[in-house]
Amino acid sequence: MNFFRKPNKPDDTADDKLIEAYRANGDINLLGKLYERYMPLIYGVCFKYLKDEEPARDAVMAIFEELVTKVKQHDIKQFRSWLYVLSRNHCLMQLRAGKKLLTVELDEFMEFVPEVHPDNNKEQALQALEHCIDKLASAQKQSVRLFYLEERCYKEIADTTGYTLNEVKSYIQNGKRNLKICLEKNGE
Repeated sequence: MNFFRKPNKPDDTADDKLIEAYRANGDINLLGKLYERYMPLIYGVCFKYLKDEEPARDAVMAIFEELVTKVKQHDIKQFRSWLYVLSRNHCLMQLRAGKKLLTVELDEFMEFVPEVHPDNNKEQALQALEHCIDKLASAQKQSVRLFYLEERCYKEIADTTGYTLNEVKSYIQNGKRNLKICLEKNGE
């Protein structure tokens, strides 16, 4: 598949008509026809985030596979904008999944300070983190675990827990602050 070629000139069938037809009969060729219009855009988005041709090409194909179900699940007003956001989110999730959980968990998201554990023993630090998570209020603990350990987004957490988006954001922010305080006290 050539991602660098100029896109075909779209025919007279509007995006919403192709989406409607795909939803009605599930013909993947209709979805492919629609997606082909935007492949150069999607490749550009993927290359921007992934910074490598091969992963960007793989992402373009993976995003098409996601479309097969997501187009049927979502109320899409402007396909191009929706597809751009879907592509960006896909790439961000790829980048996020590529990081090592321990490094992300301790160093980046939990604002882990190495001076707290001078021997820099990761196992001991992880145990202290687990202990501090257990000390959080129930809603904070649940939100923090879902966000950092299960890598769920705010909306997924809200859907799972029944909390509002603002509550989820607040629980994560306060939980993160409380974890930092607890870790600075050496897990006490």
